[in-house]
Amino acid sequence: MRNFLFVLNQPPHDGLLVQETLDVILTVAAFDQPVSLLLFDDGVFQIKQNQNPKQVALKDTSAVFKALEIYDVHNIYVEVESLQERGLKPGGLCLPAKEVYRKNIGSLMKQFQIVYGS
Repeated sequence: MRNFLFVLNQPPHDGLLVQETLDVILTVAAFDQPVSLLLFDDGVFQIKQNQNPKQVALKDTSAVFKALEIYDVHNIYVEVESLQERGLKPGGLCLPAKEVYRKNIGSLMKQFQIVYGS
């Protein structure tokens, strides 16, 4: 078994890239592979509460993020500095996330056999 880290730094509702990455995450997790997720830069907005993608006529991906738990994806990491730079707090996220400092991202990535970035 290989452990996967998926890295998202794109804002939500910015085309199909995030949606396709979520499809890959769910597929990998469905085959009982350990999956974790790292959100940084504008990717932290992916799990911000109270989004309304219908205003921009895009699919609401927040339901998929909430389904991650069903697929045993429990390790969701957010970069602390990205949250701070965007005025977000962990309490304003729709999922529980583990905070990781920018200086520790490299050592976090080394814990995984496969790192998939979008």
